[in-house]
Amino acid sequence: MTSTLYQQIQQFYDASSGLWEQIWGEHMHHGYYGVDGREKKDRRQAQIDLIEALLQWANVTQASNILDVGCGIGGSSLYLAEKFGATATGVTLSPVQANRAIDRAQAAQIDAHFQVADALNMPFADHSFDLVWSLESGEHMPDKAKFLQECYRVLKPGGTFILATWCHRSTHLYPLSTDEQKHLEDIYQVYCLPYVISLPEYEKIARDASFRNLRTADWSIAVAPFWDVVIDSTFNLEALIGLLRSGWTTIQAALSLGLMSRGYDRGLVKFGLLCGSK
Repeated sequence: MTSTLYQQIQQFYDASSGLWEQIWGEHMHHGYYGVDGREKKDRRQAQIDLIEALLQWANVTQASNILDVGCGIGGSSLYLAEKFGATATGVTLSPVQANRAIDRAQAAQIDAHFQVADALNMPFADHSFDLVWSLESGEHMPDKAKFLQECYRVLKPGGTFILATWCHRSTHLYPLSTDEQKHLEDIYQVYCLPYVISLPEYEKIARDASFRNLRTADWSIAVAPFWDVVIDSTFNLEALIGLLRSGWTTIQAALSLGLMSRGYDRGLVKFGLLCGSK
């Protein structure tokens, strides 16, 4: 199952990353629209603001050796490396993404390195990075516990781990309904996800993995407007031509953007944050 899932993820991002960069830029993640989600801003600025807001929330003011788990085409890696004057390393399952990130790092003359690697079995020594960053990749992981264990393993003592990931609502008060489960399964199919979990479940897994000083937050309201912005941006000739060239999986994902928007609206989809130290 894992190898098939990894192939699906690789193929999805191999096919869609070029179009995303062409239409939406180098940051393949949500934007931040203020605590109440009402700030009006350019989409790319909102994505940069999300990075800055995450750093501020996690009290990260410096880093020297950064790991970006699920790096896309290097948007966060390059931004963080330049901001802190640090060395960044990014891992992805997509060779297309890794090669594009390498090209971007070389063009910008930023000390960042990228490779294809499995986040559940990373090719790095213990205690290698003082900041481990995972921005919207946890939802792709078929074993959430192994994922957090690996992030803990490669983190230096005293280092910081920042996770921002798609979650579903807490099931503490009542379980997911059949309709909610179907909604999530539709999202899984479109975006090549094995499953998502709630933020309280992530917190328990992180605690079991020995992370200290754990904090969590729900930023669903702050990022939810992003999906409507992306939907609006697809209604132009350039985007439509790019979709047709990218193939059916990318077209299907574009046609299904409303799944995420409606998921936020009904309180089912959550944008969960977790940070901790070693």
